[in-house]
Order: sequence, then C-alpha cells, then structure tokens
Amino acid sequence: MGSILAGTLLLTATGLFAQVVGFFYRIALSRLIGAETMGLYQLVMPVYSVLLSLTAVGLTVAVSTLSAKHYALGDTGAVRLTLRRALSCFFLVAVPLGAVVILASDPISVYLIGDARTRLGIVLLVPCVLLTGVENLHKHCFYGIGRVRPPAASETVEQLVRAGAVLGLLVLLLPQTKEKTVGIIVAGMVVCEVCSAATLTFLFRRFWRRDPPGTPQDQVTRRQLFGIALPVGATSLLGTLLGSANAVLIPARLVAGGMDSSQAMAQFGVISGMTLPLLALPTGFIGALCLVMVPDLARRTARGNHRAVGGFLDRVVSATSLLMAPAMALLAVVGPTIGRALFQNEGVGEFILPLAVGTLLGCYQSVLGGALNGLGLQGRGARNAILSDAAQLVCTWALVPRWGLAGFVFGFVLSAGVGAGLNLISVLCAAQLRAKVFVWFVRPVLAAVFMGAWCLLFFRVLLGAGCPELWACALCVLLGLILYSAALLAQGLSVTDGLRHRREKETVGGKNP
Repeated sequence: MGSILAGTLLLTATGLFAQVVGFFYRIALSRLIGAETMGLYQLVMPVYSVLLSLTAVGLTVAVSTLSAKHYALGDTGAVRLTLRRALSCFFLVAVPLGAVVILASDPISVYLIGDARTRLGIVLLVPCVLLTGVENLHKHCFYGIGRVRPPAASETVEQLVRAGAVLGLLVLLLPQTKEKTVGIIVAGMVVCEVCSAATLTFLFRRFWRRDPPGTPQDQVTRRQLFGIALPVGATSLLGTLLGSANAVLIPARLVAGGMDSSQAMAQFGVISGMTLPLLALPTGFIGALCLVMVPDLARRTARGNHRAVGGFLDRVVSATSLLMAPAMALLAVVGPTIGRALFQNEGVGEFILPLAVGTLLGCYQSVLGGALNGLGLQGRGARNAILSDAAQLVCTWALVPRWGLAGFVFGFVLSAGVGAGLNLISVLCAAQLRAKVFVWFVRPVLAAVFMGAWCLLFFRVLLGAGCPELWACALCVLLGLILYSAALLAQGLSVTDGLRHRREKETVGGKNP
C-alpha cells in the first residue's frame, strides 16, 4: 500500500510540475509567435490527437492491462512479449497511416483543417506520432508492472526538453512565414519525442537486464491486444474527432459570420492558447485528486465495498468545490490583468468570467468521470463525454456566426454543464446515492461568489489609488483567501474540516476499509 501511495504522489507531483512548465512555455510561445500563428498551431494539434487515437491510445491501455495481469502472476516473459507485440501492432498501423497523411497533407490542410498554412506542421506530425507511440507504450508497460519512477522522470525531462527545443529553434530561426513557424514548433516537438522515446527504451532495457525475464508462460497474441485496444481506441477517436471538429470550426464559423480570416485566427489563438490555459492552471489539483482517489475507489469496488462509494463521492465533489470554486472566482477578478502581463494581449480577459464558470463545471465533469471509471462504468463515461462534445459542436456551428466567440463561450459552458450533469446522474444511479446539493455545490459556490464580489471591489479601489497592477493582484488573492475562509466559517465549515471530515467518515468503526 505504501508503494502505491508513494507512486501516486510521485505521478501527481510530476503532473503538477508538467502543467506549470507547460503554462510558462505557452506564455513564451505566444510572445514569440503572436495570436494568429498560435491559432494555426492550435489547428494542427487536433490532427496529432486523431493520429494518436487511431494508432496508440487503445494499445497503451492494452499494454498496461496485460502487463499488470502477467506481472502479478510472475510471468515476466509475457510482460516483455506484450510490449513487443504492441510495438509491432503500432508500427503495422502507424507507418502506412503516416505515409497516407504525408501524401494527402495538402488536401488535409486545405479541405479538412481549412488553412493551407498548416501543411508543413501536419507533415512533421508523422514522425512525432511514431516517436510518441513508442514512448507511450514503454511508459504504460512501466505503469502496468508498478514502476512509476522511470516514466515520471521521463515526463519531467520531456517538458523541459520540449520547452527548450521549441523556444530555442524559434529564437534561432525567426522570423519566418507563419507556415514555417508552425513547422518549427512541430520540429521542436519531434526533438523532444526523440529524447523521450530513447530514454524510456533505454530505461526499459536496463530494467530487464537487472531482472531478466523468463520464458513466457502464456502467449500474447495480436488478437488479445486488439480485443482491448479497439473499443478503447474507437471511443477515444470519436471524442477526439468531435473535439477536433470543434477546434477547426471555430475560425471557419467566425469567417462565415463576416470576420476577416486573420482576425478570426487571432481570436481563436487568444481564447484557446491563452485564456483557457490560464484558467486551467489551478486544475492540476483536480488531476492530483483523481490520481489519488480513483484507484482507491476501483480497489474498494473490486473488493465489493460499495459503501465506500458514498464516501468517495462525498469527498471528491466537496474537495472539487472547496478548491476550484474560489480559484475560478479569483481568476475571474485578477485573470485579465495577469493575462495581459503574461501574454501581452488585451483580449485574454474578454470572456474570462463565463469561461471560469465552464472550467469549474469541467472540473466536476472530470472528477465524476473518474468516479465512473473507478466504478467500472467507462462506457457511460464515454457516452456522456461524447454527448458533451456534441453539445459544444452544435453551439459552435449554430451560434458562432451570429454571436462571434460569445457563441463558443456559451457552448463551452453548456457542454461542461451537460457533461457534469450526466456524469453526476450516472454516478448517483450506479451507486444508489442521493445528491447533497447544498453541501457539495451551494455552500462553497456562495462563499466563492461572496469572496469574488468583495475582491473585485477591493481590486478596483487599489487600482484607483495608483497601486501597481501585480501588487494589487497579490493583495486581492491574499484578501480572497481570508474572505473565503471567513465565509465558510460563517456557514459552519472550514476548508480543512470539509476535506478531513469526509476522510474520517470512512474510517469509523476502528479500521480503514
């Protein structure tokens, strides 16, 4: 148990570090390339996600699952055979698909993406996907056998190498055309993936040299791998296609509404490459929460301890509200100022309040989706995610030409609300629980709204008195924490009590189940 907890905490710390590094990387990137080129880069990335869904996502789940099974039985030879079979299946699919993408890069960029300037980036994505597949298969094999340190170390190095390679190439080679600039960014990603794939391959071989695998006691066939990989990959592909279609449609529908193409791409780049990453920065804690709690829920569910489901849901939803509601309220107040200072763009804070609401709803969707995974209801989670993405796609198509980016923002909030609501209903029905609406949502959100209103007033007073903007932001954050704690205490709750109480409820009876 201790090793599992230590590994989970290590992965959590790694994920938070990667998010912080990635955020500052985006800041530097946006300053170097500008909003319009950032928008073009955001158009290329859905192609990357689709290619990974077609080739690697399902196989990584298969490798992790089969490796864990064989390693638990002591069949280390079958673990190594699993990875070898998965790598051969990956290249069997990825190499021909990559060749098709390269040959068809021109029509893909013009007719599917909607901008010919993405062609070079699409071509360079092919070696990037091949290397990422090798990296992820080795990484998930390590996860399957319970060795989290090698992939954690590789993840940390990967973030630093990516930032250094991309930014270094841009500094050396700019100025270039927008198409070549996007290609330079993807080339930097290729350099990063070379490093990551080589590192994990080396670490994996070193691990087996120290503990040589025996002769496989069980055969691992391609049929077994694809039996797990195909359903997972199909679900991932459908969700990715919906998300990719939405990303491609936003600038196209802005143009359909009468906006200039360059202006549409610039606005898309601001909202997707600047505002949303700023709001996503505190959500690293949600990933940490899921990493700690979801495996625990899955373990207890597997043992038949269904009473723990109620305690898990109570704890995770309360923790989400208690941590994320004040974070979003504070960012709604100081986010525009911070965004202008970091990204040097006036448009960062234009829609930050409704986007903050949508991000909070997205946090609920994520943790409740994790609860469904822990309950073994991945199919319901996938269905809910697809319906959520479909709601966003409909809003983008119907509303963006009329309302501009406000139509996308409305869809963002609606989509997150649909996903969170469907996940909540699914979890409550599966676990036969009743929602604690006041405790889970009303009380912490009211405290956050109270805090946000007073912080907004205080922030304006400070700026009116001539206080420097960044100092005003820092003072508002400090005041906000005090006001939020006071608002919770006035309702008979503190943040620590809200988190601790639910943990203690599960240990009543003399032992931790």
